[in-house]
This record gives sequence, C-alpha cells and structure tokens, in this order.
Amino acid sequence: MLWVCELKPKSWCTEGLNLIRICVELLQTLSLWLADARCPHYFVNSCNLLDNSFDVRSVRNKVSIGEEFLSTWFISNYMGQCAQLCPVYISRLFDDASCSVKLQNVVSEIVRWRLNTSLHDLWWAFHFCEYTIGPRVSERSLTIQSCFCWMNELTKIGKHVSVYFSAVALLHIACKISRNCFIDDDVHILFLILGRNFSESLSDFSFRITELNTSELVELLEKSAVEYLQAYRHFLARYFGSVATIVTTDFEALYAYKHGDSQRCLELSRQNVHTLLYAVNMPNVPTFPEFIQ
Repeated sequence: MLWVCELKPKSWCTEGLNLIRICVELLQTLSLWLADARCPHYFVNSCNLLDNSFDVRSVRNKVSIGEEFLSTWFISNYMGQCAQLCPVYISRLFDDASCSVKLQNVVSEIVRWRLNTSLHDLWWAFHFCEYTIGPRVSERSLTIQSCFCWMNELTKIGKHVSVYFSAVALLHIACKISRNCFIDDDVHILFLILGRNFSESLSDFSFRITELNTSELVELLEKSAVEYLQAYRHFLARYFGSVATIVTTDFEALYAYKHGDSQRCLELSRQNVHTLLYAVNMPNVPTFPEFIQ
C-alpha cells in the first residue's frame, strides 16, 4: 500500500472508488513480489523483507485471488459481522440478501444506523470521561508528568475533554492552596494549563504567581476554571444537543453562589431546572471536593 501511494497517481484510489478492486490489485502486486522472493522495505533501502524461512509458495497461493472471491469473503466475514451488531430488523435483512439490490439495501441500512448511533456513542465517551476525571484527580496527586499525560491522552478523544480536565486540575490546585499544600510542582502544572494564555516566560509566570496572596490566587484559578467549564458545556450543547439535554450555566451558577451573587445564582439555577424538567435523562451534578469549594 505504501509503495502504491508512492508510485501510482492519486487518481488510482480516488476515481471510481472500489475497495475490492484496490485490494485485489494490491494483492496481485504482492503475489508478483512473492514469485520473485522480493519484498522491498519501504523505509529501509536495500532491505528485502522475505528470506529463506518464509514459505513463499504457500502464501502466494492464498493471495492470488480475484474480485469475486474477495467480494464473497468481504460480505461473509465483514458485512455479516457488522449486521450482527445492528438491531434485529437489519440483521434479518442481511440473512435475506440473495441479490445485489437486497445487499445494497442492507448496506444502506447499516450505514444509516451507524451514522445515527455514532454521535450517541461519542457522547457517552465524553460523559464517561467527565465522571472519571473528577474522582481520579481528587484521589491522586497531580504531577507535571501525569498532567501532561492526561492532557495528551484526552485530546485523542476530543480536545474539549482536555479542557474539562484542565478546569478540574485548576480547582484541585485551588483546593490545595486554600489548605496551604501548594508545592513547586503545582506552579509548573499551572504554567502547563494557563501558560499558553500568558506571553511571559516560566520564571516570569512563577514570579507573578508568588506575588498574589492566597485568596487572589484561588480567585484567579477558580475564575479560569469556570471559564474553561463554560466553554466545555457550550461545546457539548452545540455538538451533542441532538442526543442529550445539556445545561450550559451550572458551573456559572455555582460560581455566582460562592461569590455571594444570590440573585444571579437563582436566575441561572431556575433556567437550568426548567431545562432539565424537559430532559429524558436528568444528569447528576458532580460533587467532588473541588466543585463543593
């Protein structure tokens, strides 16, 4: 496949796209290489991946196949398994796929069902991450290494999950500061999370942190965390609004309550309760130590 990308024009795999045809041609190329006992390494020059220990003839016989054989294999071994993962009415359609028209109908149903469920599956992945991050950060001490690892791995699911983690980490450190447990490593964690918003160097940022008294620093971290959480909630509402009912101002209401703005808190909470009254599933509100603060 890598050699084909190198040697053939882009149009070879984009014009008249046909997965079976492409795979058969790739296997035919491999069959020719096996006949010559030659399989050139793509990255290492003058390196042949085949040696005397490889049963070239046996493998060549297995890859010398045509489009009809591969199509039949694909239908039985791939599409059949896909259909089994679908609702019963789709899997039954596959059992009756005795002609190409019926088979195309099954494919269309599988694709339609998967497109309808993929967003719901991703929503549950986000939901699981949200309710896992809180207790994990509360129970375990954060280090610059673990924080960096968290952010990198969560970004693979979605960059906004990393934003949620950043908010929880800021609240976690705010709790430590209020208990006089602030350590040097926490400064580096703050720089990792907030440093992108500042133009100064790490030493300047550290100096700025040390200039603030405890209440000012806690206030800075809480305000930043709430901004992150609001951005996260608004993303959820935009992206997953069709599969879940999501309030966007719950953290803002908590922040208003903490700072004595009871009227603002009441207004936001009333809106949130009104939204949830019409929700199919009422989500729980996380009550980990950072959020209680």
